[in-house]
Amino acid sequence: MNHRLPSRSLPWVLCLWLLALFLLGTAQDSRAQIQLRGLGSSGAVVTTERVRAELVAHAPEGVTPGRPLWLGLSIAHQPEWHTYWKNPGDSGLPTQLDWQLPAGLEAGAIEWPLPRIIRVGPLANYGYEGQLLLPVPVKVAPDFQAPEGDTLTIRLHASWLVCRVECIPEEGDFTLQLPVRSASAMHAQAFAAARARQPAELSGRSTATVAGDRLQVRIEGLPAALRGTDLQLFPETPEVLEHAALGTQAWEGAIWTASWPLSKMRGETPAQLPFVVTPSKAPDAGPVGWRTVAAVEGRWDSAPVAGVSPALEAALAANAQQAAAPATSGGLWMALLGGLLGGLILNLMPCVFPVLAIKIVGFARHDQDRRRLRLGGLAYGAGVLLSFMALGGLLLALRAAGQQLGWGFQLQSPGLVAAMAALFTLLGLNLAGMFEFGRILPQRWSGAQLRHPVAEAFLSGVLAVAIASPCTAPFMGASLGLAIDMPAAQALTVFAALGIGMALPYVLASWLPGLVRWLPRPGAWMQTFRRAMAFPMFATVAWLVWVLGQQSGIDGAGALLALLVALSALVWALTLAGRTRWVLGGALLLGLLWLGSALGPQLAPAAVAAPGNAPEAGADGWQPWSAERVGSLTAAGTPVFVDFTAAWCVTCQVNKHTTLNRAEVRADFAARGVALLRADWTRRDPAITAALAALGRSGVPVYVLYAPGKAPKVMTELLTPAEVHAALETL
Repeated sequence: MNHRLPSRSLPWVLCLWLLALFLLGTAQDSRAQIQLRGLGSSGAVVTTERVRAELVAHAPEGVTPGRPLWLGLSIAHQPEWHTYWKNPGDSGLPTQLDWQLPAGLEAGAIEWPLPRIIRVGPLANYGYEGQLLLPVPVKVAPDFQAPEGDTLTIRLHASWLVCRVECIPEEGDFTLQLPVRSASAMHAQAFAAARARQPAELSGRSTATVAGDRLQVRIEGLPAALRGTDLQLFPETPEVLEHAALGTQAWEGAIWTASWPLSKMRGETPAQLPFVVTPSKAPDAGPVGWRTVAAVEGRWDSAPVAGVSPALEAALAANAQQAAAPATSGGLWMALLGGLLGGLILNLMPCVFPVLAIKIVGFARHDQDRRRLRLGGLAYGAGVLLSFMALGGLLLALRAAGQQLGWGFQLQSPGLVAAMAALFTLLGLNLAGMFEFGRILPQRWSGAQLRHPVAEAFLSGVLAVAIASPCTAPFMGASLGLAIDMPAAQALTVFAALGIGMALPYVLASWLPGLVRWLPRPGAWMQTFRRAMAFPMFATVAWLVWVLGQQSGIDGAGALLALLVALSALVWALTLAGRTRWVLGGALLLGLLWLGSALGPQLAPAAVAAPGNAPEAGADGWQPWSAERVGSLTAAGTPVFVDFTAAWCVTCQVNKHTTLNRAEVRADFAARGVALLRADWTRRDPAITAALAALGRSGVPVYVLYAPGKAPKVMTELLTPAEVHAALETL
């Protein structure tokens, strides 16, 4: 009986296909941010995944000396996303406009339309959703002389913060050719609507009196139609009032009064405070808001900044310094050692061990040519090493281009998850004995692995890294977190150390056959072992379907299962003989292509539900993570445990079942009043990526205990109940 190595059934064509799909998927995922830079430098429109921004003009008389004209930034927000007013409220940043205008033109300040209150958890922000135009008046000098030509070049650099729950800073460069002698009025309706949303100036007297930790506001001169109705108060000055607090208000005849808590982050007392008031219900006609400047009576005590304790601030600064430390030789050597140990342990992770086991079993053929074994071992090691460096280089390049990414980023793409599920389905069917690649591939392809065993071993290493990429072993997290912020050359040496560590067991076994002398002689057990290894492959497929379900919903998981069934039927048809093989195979191939086009849209990421007024705990007691939530809980004296996780992270799921879901661990959390927050990184989330970077990490799992007044405690990747109990003892 010919007992071939199980690894010989690995098709290098499929391995190259997986690598191509990986590169294609990551390129598609980065398209939006690359588009931002490209469009921003060539026209009047910048489009991102969250907004469409356009530079527009309104000059009904052309560019005439002494006559004003209007420029503006028009922003169309995607559903659930918002940008901010001049006072953003509890969080956020106002939109900034930096003009470059021809001589003789002078831009004024933004005439901000009335905002609305946007509540995110315990915070109250002031901003805009839907369609927005920020108009800017432009003065044309009386002695303005138009340059040669019929147009003026208007340039704008704009930056804005767009938020849903996570916040993403965006910017763009805009260029507009403005006609000098002809009218530009195609956006007249948008500018008229923006002017209608401007607050009217009040002529009555207003005061703001300091009364302890509260501010008493009195506003005179409001229209008589408003008397007895509730109004909304918008302070134009940041960090004066508690925006999310419920102030009290009343009417004293024609005077509207309100009492509001002062902000805990207030600074020095100003002489005046501008306010905008709007009715809770928009009027049928007339102005929709009024602006007044109140004289401040009394002085308040400046309060220290609250929210982040000095210990927490110092710890975050220390983490940032630690991330930069590898620039020194000592830090670099520590990162290299951690990478080497992490790569070694990676072979024992659930997602990697089956591949290594199949390769090691090949040494059961004790009579193999030693030179061939050694060449195969070196080729496998080269495949692992170069793949780690290529993956690291791609990650560093995408981060340098502005992407917020970390280790395991490729499985944040549903398309890549589906491609890997298809690959593992084919490998599982092959190992189970359903087909041999030599029978369904052209003879020239199927014989390639026999003619080029070194290339086959090399591609086996590439496949091993593709399988290992979602995993984070002990020592890996800190090393990768350090590598991300190193110079490129040093960072790549850390990725190389990971590859050396992962490849080392197989390379040593190929060069020192005595290490595997315990393996029995070739026999029927090798075929049995090969078929048994099909089940870990199918288990991996089940896990990938579950991962895609977390990203795209139940319809996406169902679509992927249907496609995998169709793919399996096609493979079975190709094992048949004669004319039946081609007729049935062709029909099934057409059916698979049709099914892919019909069900492919179901694999797209599912929409994220809009957040409510406050995060709600799930049935298991975990709440959605946000940086603001961590800050507010720790400021209130509540300890917080954060689980940075992802559905595609096998180690994360193991830790949930072995530690986090254990009754004694949950009881300890509850007894100490620890808030449980889960940062789900299954789909790309720049806010979570930034938080991981602040902790000196670039991938999941990461477990952090935040205790008020203490530095955050980052735990190991393989979490144990004893480690959690020990950390809670320090509270």
